[in-house]
Amino acid sequence: MIFVTDKAKEKVAVLLQKAKVENEADYFLRVSVVGGGCSGLSYKLDFDNESKQGDQVFEDNGLKVVTDMKSLLYLYNTTLDFSDGLNGKGFHFNNPNATRTCGCGESFAV
Repeated sequence: MIFVTDKAKEKVAVLLQKAKVENEADYFLRVSVVGGGCSGLSYKLDFDNESKQGDQVFEDNGLKVVTDMKSLLYLYNTTLDFSDGLNGKGFHFNNPNATRTCGCGESFAV
């Protein structure tokens, strides 16, 4: 499961509206893990409207979140949050599987 805070849900809705995609209701948030970053793995967020074979689909807090099976191994029980405070603006992942994160919070290791 991937969890979504109220602030993250609100920001995703704003960004989806700004993207001006047709049939907005058909789109979901795709969360994945890719190689790279200071700590070896990085998070990736995209809007998508097509499921792929092996996708894992979750809905939390009214937001549909999709990830591939490989990424789910790293993201299991992760919470997606959004901060707009002085300590950094943007999406943040509270990942219980991460053993190390970099200073920017965008990459991690397990």
